[in-house]
Amino acid sequence: QVQLVESGGGLVQAEGSLRLSCASSGGTVTRHNMAWFRQAPGKEREFVAAITWTGGSTVYADSLKGRFTISKDNAKNTVYLQMNSLKPEDTAVYYCAARPTYGVSIPPTTRGSDYYYWGQGTQGTVTR
Repeated sequence: QVQLVESGGGLVQAEGSLRLSCASSGGTVTRHNMAWFRQAPGKEREFVAAITWTGGSTVYADSLKGRFTISKDNAKNTVYLQMNSLKPEDTAVYYCAARPTYGVSIPPTTRGSDYYYWGQGTQGTVTR
């Protein structure tokens, strides 16, 4: 099965930046759409960003207002989330997720139930 491991979380001040990474390994399916979700304390999980396995298409939560950028490096089996101009309300556990495509062209989607593999999460904390 596919293993996903997030890293890069930490503590930053408002207006600062974090770059999250999600490394994948162990899978036999080589084509996955990838996504980032987050869950703040006491709140439900919400969609952040998604990208196709080729990296050719992306989609973002409207509320992020262009502050976040998702990208991937297939040679490194890694997907990234660059988070800029961070706000205290961005504080959350950030999860990466993978959706097997089985070679079919599938657009990046925003529903958590579309994704099969999930990482353990990495904590991002933004202070005032």
